[in-house]
Amino acid sequence: MRPSTHRQSETKAMPIERGKRILMRGNEVVAQAAMDAGCRAFFGYPITPQNQIPDYMARHMPEVGGVFLQAESEVSAINMVYGAAAAGVRVMTASSSPGISLKQEGISYIAEAELPCVIVNIMRGGSGLGNIAPSQADYFQSVKGGGHGDYRTLVLAPWSVQELYDLTREAFDLADRYRGPVLVVGDALLGQMMEPVVLAEEVVDPSSLPAKPWATTGARGRPHNVINSLYINPPDLAASNMRLQERYQEAARREVRFEGEHLEDAKIAVVAYGTAARVAAGAIKEARAEGVQVGLFRPITLFPFPSTQLAEVADKVDTILVVELSAGQMVEDVRLAVEGRAEVRFMGKCGGVVFTPAELVEAMTSLAREGH
Repeated sequence: MRPSTHRQSETKAMPIERGKRILMRGNEVVAQAAMDAGCRAFFGYPITPQNQIPDYMARHMPEVGGVFLQAESEVSAINMVYGAAAAGVRVMTASSSPGISLKQEGISYIAEAELPCVIVNIMRGGSGLGNIAPSQADYFQSVKGGGHGDYRTLVLAPWSVQELYDLTREAFDLADRYRGPVLVVGDALLGQMMEPVVLAEEVVDPSSLPAKPWATTGARGRPHNVINSLYINPPDLAASNMRLQERYQEAARREVRFEGEHLEDAKIAVVAYGTAARVAAGAIKEARAEGVQVGLFRPITLFPFPSTQLAEVADKVDTILVVELSAGQMVEDVRLAVEGRAEVRFMGKCGGVVFTPAELVEAMTSLAREGH
């Protein structure tokens, strides 16, 4: 219809400057990163605080020949992801905490069917409907599976708008490499903040991607491909599950990512990711100026968790302080990694409340006084 065509022309974006620092919102960067990675299908449903992702996709996917569809629910959206992934398309969905919960059955099906896709969770305060403030309370759901069965998702945790771009692009490569869902987790602060970001000058042409011989793209001239998660014979299902476990073990060998700051002389190591790590980094700078020997260990992959690397840090420090925007979830993985090498303390905020740097500085200086 003519009015629709007019609206589309009004919202057509100006050309994006690549290779230069430009100011972009975190959620919009996620969408741009997906398109730059060759994603050509997006299925989602509105929920705050991630709504700029589908909004950006709706406006710009047609410009790259892609498909955007707002499903009637989160359940429908994740099953549409299943279908597009089965056809070999790079596909993404995004939501916020309650919406990701609704997708869990579909994510389990996708994992067992060995289908690559990217899922973005811009976390909000919970439990229940909660609020639209930043939170990290979906850690268990993200790294322990979330749905039924023995599957896992690889989980990437950026802490800046630039990392939202870089890690979302990388998530598509990881999904293809390990033939399964990859989760990118942010929160309301990361999704809504605007920061300088450099977009890659080279983008992925989907036609240049390696072929997916398992995809359901038509069987003319070859045997049919069958994609499903139904294995009536228990030994067959066991074999499928073990195949997935082998991939997770390979990812644990190859894909662990983390960063450390000021750990060379640290007696206290703060372990934090995402927004909590950003607040901690500023507090650490202040605490060190006051003579506190404290450093930051930042997991970037939450699964696979950098357990070996954290254990090496634990051998050198007296205390590990886990800082999370939750009631204490990652702290369990930290304790498993440390295995008693150092004392593990926890400091958390939940329900969408965020630490102030002053609160963290006080916690660090208090631990330092205890050490003396």
